[in-house]
Amino acid sequence: MKHPKFQIYQGNNEKHYFRLTARNGQNILSSQGYASKASCKNGIESVKNNGTSADRFEMKEAANGKFYFNLLAANKQVIGKSQMYANKQTCQSGIEAVQRVAAEAGVEDTTV
Repeated sequence: MKHPKFQIYQGNNEKHYFRLTARNGQNILSSQGYASKASCKNGIESVKNNGTSADRFEMKEAANGKFYFNLLAANKQVIGKSQMYANKQTCQSGIEAVQRVAAEAGVEDTTV
């Protein structure tokens, strides 16, 4: 079994992103693009600090009827967004996965 981790990567647009993967290797949270690696690392710290609080998650229904969630900072800014889930139950399981692993997850920088 793999360890949960944050992975920093650079997009084609030169921005830095992170994704949080669960123990099974599945991507459970993705970030917005950051102009610098330092601000991307700050985003990871924000997930570690906010990801254990149930009240920092908002579940939403997409136009196609699938569900996703956002992780919010104290100022209500979106820190990360999930993949699409078929129903509310699997979306809730995704939220719980972030709550379980965010604080302990290591960081892998693939941009070096």
